[in-house]
Amino acid sequence: MLDPAASVASAYYSGLVLATVILASVILLLSIDDLFVDVWFWCRELYRHLTVWRVHRPLTANQLYERDEQPLAIMVPAWLEQAVIAPMLENMVTTLDYKNYLIFVGTYANDPATIAEVERMRRRFRQLIRVEVPHPGPTCKADCLNWIVQAIFLHEQTSDIKFAGMVLHDSEDVLHPLELKLFNYILPRKDFIQIPVTSLERRWDELVAGTYMDEFAEWHARDLVVRESLSRMVPSAGVGTCFSRRALTTLARETNNQPFNTDTLTEDYDVGARLAQRGMQSIFCRFPVSFAVQRQKWFGLGPKKELRLRMALCVREYFPDTFRTAYRQKARWVLGICFQGWQQVGWSGSLAVKYLLFRDRKGIITPFINIAAYILTAQLLAFYIAAYSGWWHNSLLDRLFDWRIVLLFYANGAVFLWRISQRCYFVGRLYGWEHGLLSIPRIVVGNLVNFMAASRAWRIFLSHVLFGTRIVWDKTHHDFPSVETLVQRRRRLGELLVAWRALDEENLVLALHRQQDAGLPLGRMLIADGLLDEETVAEAIAYQSNLPRAHPTVEQIREAIGMLPIETCVRWRIAPIGIDPAGRVMLATAGPASTDMRRDIARSLNQEPSWHVVRESEIAGAFRVMRPNDAVTRTDTVPLLGDLLLKMRLVRRDALDSVLSQYQPDEDGRIGDFLVAQGVVTREAIEQAMAAQQQLFATAQT
Repeated sequence: MLDPAASVASAYYSGLVLATVILASVILLLSIDDLFVDVWFWCRELYRHLTVWRVHRPLTANQLYERDEQPLAIMVPAWLEQAVIAPMLENMVTTLDYKNYLIFVGTYANDPATIAEVERMRRRFRQLIRVEVPHPGPTCKADCLNWIVQAIFLHEQTSDIKFAGMVLHDSEDVLHPLELKLFNYILPRKDFIQIPVTSLERRWDELVAGTYMDEFAEWHARDLVVRESLSRMVPSAGVGTCFSRRALTTLARETNNQPFNTDTLTEDYDVGARLAQRGMQSIFCRFPVSFAVQRQKWFGLGPKKELRLRMALCVREYFPDTFRTAYRQKARWVLGICFQGWQQVGWSGSLAVKYLLFRDRKGIITPFINIAAYILTAQLLAFYIAAYSGWWHNSLLDRLFDWRIVLLFYANGAVFLWRISQRCYFVGRLYGWEHGLLSIPRIVVGNLVNFMAASRAWRIFLSHVLFGTRIVWDKTHHDFPSVETLVQRRRRLGELLVAWRALDEENLVLALHRQQDAGLPLGRMLIADGLLDEETVAEAIAYQSNLPRAHPTVEQIREAIGMLPIETCVRWRIAPIGIDPAGRVMLATAGPASTDMRRDIARSLNQEPSWHVVRESEIAGAFRVMRPNDAVTRTDTVPLLGDLLLKMRLVRRDALDSVLSQYQPDEDGRIGDFLVAQGVVTREAIEQAMAAQQQLFATAQT
């Protein structure tokens, strides 16, 4: 009689062999799909190298600059983005080498933290407009974008302007200076322009975040190129996308001012498909430029170096770095692209389009196949080790080594090695050979993330179909890189203000000429001439110096009196305003903290203080609190005597600074008398400046 346990084991082994054959066959078929894309890409590259580039010279940056700037609008939807929206907007405005553009940031009324940050940036950047969604959030990105588009159309009507294109970005994006120049060059010949998106470089041990580096390195260097070549249809990546005015007005006209589909979680993918259906011209543009990056060689163990990379102009950003946030974000992509796309778009289009739709939608099954393959491989490997060690023997191995199954294994192995080589090549080209090698083990991590994402997407979709559960937007929290990561050059104050469009170039030139004569720092010169308000200058200096802002109160200044000698404060135009949580003295300054200033202050305090930027009038007010018996304890709007002497050109800047460095208030008495005694100015000049000061005080009092 046959042993029941043996019967069960035999049935299990037979099932294992059958499952192995089926899975290996399915994987080979799906791998042929990837192999086809690889072959198409490399044949296209070879063909263009032998033909196109021999006839047509590549586009150059000079050609971008020769094209007149058309008005462009940048759309940035924001919900709970208070941690990243301000630095992102700062970086955008100071990076973009373009003048004729406006930024429209969409916020929700019930998100006061994000509103406060956007309003702070709006006061700084004159090209920034905040758009408020009239109902509470969160809704979805498409809803916020629709309100931004309506605000853009309204602005066109009220400002007599027609935007040539509207650019889509998120609040974590890092832009290249030439991005708008490139869009401007292509518009209006194309209605839909997509540039590559890549992940900012991560540490070698950040495996989950590293999977985004790997996937986007391939998708946006190979897959989207093939997609455009095959079908002339390009899906939007949700960022780095430029729509022509014709594209969005057409969609808005057909959808009652709702150009972005609010019934899908991937409105970017959806809008690309709808524009293609309407015959709009789209392009995936890869324009080579230089990027500055910092990188540590030898898996992060070597020294950090600044490198210049030659790569396609792209949008860079940080993607999720935890397993949970990654699979939840990808679940949203699977829901929108696979399930909702299947429902709303169907399988319409040419054969090439249908093939690409299949390639997108196979993501609802391939993660399960991959995990099943891992489980089968683990069992077969365990059986093989046991048999090889003499612990166990069964006909299972004999059946697995049938020549047809072995041939199937070899075919899968060859295709898998090819896939690994492609992944290593594209990743290594962007991030170096270390990350190219690390992309191999990260394939397993990526498959686990995709498995959880597909499982979550299936659960949400089936719950929606069977029980009517509403599919809701699942927000991804964002990070923005530090200044060191961006390797960004800090501009001079004048260049920065012009880039912010707070000051035009003509007024800057005039101010610089007057500054040379008057000897005042540029910021104080601009304020004195009425060209800029104090808040804008203070914000610019804070950004330029990478220092935090402060708004000290009278009580803070009084409590800090004695932390630093008054003569030192007067010499450097600084004021102590308290002690920070780390125990350091907090110092307020209205200008950049120079090397000499930092050295002198550190010597006086026997420690390195923490610096904070304040308005010029707040420094003047601090001096009046610190020296209440001075003749100039009037009001914060009245300039100090030294500033008036400089502005009226009654004293040279270098001479005044030299004397102030020796001035001791308790011993030398009033500053005016001291300046006369030192021979820096005449008594008549002091009287003239004091008369002007009294007149300003009288005006301020009224």
